[in-house]
Amino acid sequence: MARALLMFADSERSMDLFHAVPRAIIDPFLYAETGRRRIAVIGHVDHEPLREADPSIELVDPLDLGRRALLESGLDPTSTDVEVAARAVARLGIDRATVSWDFPVAIADRLRAGGVELTVDHRAFERRRRIKTPSQLAGIRRAQRAADLAMGEAARLVRESRPGLTAEEVRSAMQVVCEEHDTVLPDDVIVAVNGQAANGHDAGSGPIAPGDVVLIDIWPRDRPSRCWADMTRTFVAGGATPPGELAEYWRLSRQALDAVTARIRPGVNGRELHGIAAGVFESAGQPTLRTVEDGAPLPDAGFLHSLGHGVGLDVHEAPAIGLAGDDLVAGDVIALEPGCYRRGFGGVRLEDLVLVTEDGAELLTAFPYEL
Repeated sequence: MARALLMFADSERSMDLFHAVPRAIIDPFLYAETGRRRIAVIGHVDHEPLREADPSIELVDPLDLGRRALLESGLDPTSTDVEVAARAVARLGIDRATVSWDFPVAIADRLRAGGVELTVDHRAFERRRRIKTPSQLAGIRRAQRAADLAMGEAARLVRESRPGLTAEEVRSAMQVVCEEHDTVLPDDVIVAVNGQAANGHDAGSGPIAPGDVVLIDIWPRDRPSRCWADMTRTFVAGGATPPGELAEYWRLSRQALDAVTARIRPGVNGRELHGIAAGVFESAGQPTLRTVEDGAPLPDAGFLHSLGHGVGLDVHEAPAIGLAGDDLVAGDVIALEPGCYRRGFGGVRLEDLVLVTEDGAELLTAFPYEL
């Protein structure tokens, strides 16, 4: 028999499962693909929502696999789920299956004890999600449109830099804009002021005064599709003239972004793209992940993170674009985010969202870069 594919999760938290079954189900269930069949072993209360989401999915009620008798025998609900899953796999005639790294070990042990050969291959699941479906791509475009509008509101507030303005107020104002466009902006998106911007994922806090450097990194999520966007821009509050060091960081970041975007096409490896960006900073004497020796402390300044990542049902997903890289394919959506920082001072990051097309790239971000 051909190798099957198995998942056991809830589609509220597992985006691999949500990709296969596009309806949020809060309780975990077994999902199988074998040949051309797609089967969900799930309670009857969720049958109608799944029929609406995708009528091609076959539905099997756990009661038809003896769930009631197992519970009445005194078996606890979790152990019952394990046994029901094993019975479902046996009924489907599956003797070999691929699972991802997060497949429950209790079910894996039970299946293997029953003679089922399981192969853990998270890359197989990544590949399923790389090429975005039309509905996912539409959701990413909506999320990016909301991001552009929210960033515009943030830029207005930072430019005006009225007395009492805070990072928290800017973040809240962006959340209002996103809510108006049926997207959700998380509470920990970054509005980092001055030195906070050089501290990795510091969300940022406190007052914003004229002349302050403000790095804003946001990732809104489209409600209907559950897909994300991701973008970053950097500003000088109050319209002040950027200090020379910041202007140089901006120049390098923009040069790296332009050089990388020009090279995007199917077949190009993410490691190569990261190397192009790193080369721009290294040529200016800035450290990068490529130049830092293993075991050595990170320097106080430089481009010290990966160039980017895939974006879709997760805000960070395949393909990898860094020291490890994947070959790009048409249909990938990727975030490119070169940046340069100095501890205690701050820095610049410029992040765009890009769709890989058959012959190049389509820029999805529509917001200017100026400080």
